[in-house]
Amino acid sequence: MPIFKIHHVTRYDYDRPVKESINEIRIYPYPCAEQEMLEHDLAITGQPDILTFNDYWNNKTGLFNVMPLHKELVIESKLLIRTTLPSQLRINFHAGWDDLVQEVKRDMILVELSKQDFIKSQKKIKEVVDLMMQNSRSVPAAVEFCNEYIYKYFKYIKGITNIETTVDEILHHKSGVCQDFAHLMLQILRTAGIPARYVSGYICPNKNGMRGEGATHAWVEVYLPGYGWAGIDPTNNVWVTNNHIKLAVGRNFNDCSPVKGAFKGPARQKLSIYVSVGYEDGHVFEELNNVQMEAIPSDPQEEVLVDPRFAVQQQQQQQQ
Repeated sequence: MPIFKIHHVTRYDYDRPVKESINEIRIYPYPCAEQEMLEHDLAITGQPDILTFNDYWNNKTGLFNVMPLHKELVIESKLLIRTTLPSQLRINFHAGWDDLVQEVKRDMILVELSKQDFIKSQKKIKEVVDLMMQNSRSVPAAVEFCNEYIYKYFKYIKGITNIETTVDEILHHKSGVCQDFAHLMLQILRTAGIPARYVSGYICPNKNGMRGEGATHAWVEVYLPGYGWAGIDPTNNVWVTNNHIKLAVGRNFNDCSPVKGAFKGPARQKLSIYVSVGYEDGHVFEELNNVQMEAIPSDPQEEVLVDPRFAVQQQQQQQQ
């Protein structure tokens, strides 16, 4: 059972003072049997009180407000966590479709997570689903086929997609990063009637050279009959075991954004995200991303300006 030390810093710098920065954060470890939080220290500019609650998807969520004028906002998370999954999952690869249908009927959350979104290119998705069903005799086999299909036929390229990239555009580009691949896989699996949810967190096996290593990452969890939720990572074509740290789950990234918020003030901002992952042997992998942001049109006489931080935080995932 490996132990990881994760240091995650989200930093906003403003070109003039802002105030009343209201934020919602999901940077707490997701409560589940697959991981055990040993320590978690959270430091925020101005040391505001944080109201915490569990949201609709059971993600631990924090709310805070930095009221005074400030020219920077830093959210620093230091996490010590142990993963408890075995290196090999005990999945029944003969689990059938009839069993899945019966289990979904008994759970409205599973019904909700089985419904695909409306997209223009649904015909292309259906073609992948037909191919998947032709080559898969069980639910886990279908999931594996989908995972491998994305890994083989979609290139991992940073910068070709952006925070507003749709599944239609991913199909056109045939490339993207972890967030794109997760959204594409969700659409395919849900079209086949398989409940699936988006997962945000970290991936920690940099010694194995996986893509997205040592930084914020995204993957998918599928509901398998007789087993429950199992993670699978289309960016790396692997089932999730003990090298992924889970922060939040939801229908898509919008439910899992690490930080989103708004402030008052006609300011332009810069965003940087630093993540380091420390291993038990002392090895540390670290990465710093300076996120490109559009300039905010501002009038020095205007007091209130909505910060597009929600979209910016999607960029955290897009960088991986």
